[in-house]
Amino acid sequence: MIDMLSSKQRAYLMSMASNITPIFQIGKSSLTPEIVAAVDAALEKRELIKISVLKNCFDDPKEIAQMIAERTHAQVVQVIGKKIVLFRVSKKKPVIELPKK
Repeated sequence: MIDMLSSKQRAYLMSMASNITPIFQIGKSSLTPEIVAAVDAALEKRELIKISVLKNCFDDPKEIAQMIAERTHAQVVQVIGKKIVLFRVSKKKPVIELPKK
């Protein structure tokens, strides 16, 4: 398991995430195994991803973020409104260089 992100690292990732568009949308079926698998694959490829929780999803975005993070061994960078930002270092090709703690 990776270390928790420091506030400096979290701020760095948030600034990077502000420029990316959500690549997943979670709707009324909420978290399905397919979404978790797709998020897992996307994290391996991109490391930093943004997910949008649609209005027809009745689950709390913070709870959804926590569940996805646990299932994919990722870090929740932030949850603002209905947007979730997740980060996980790629096992094969790490790209994002985090600032030191």
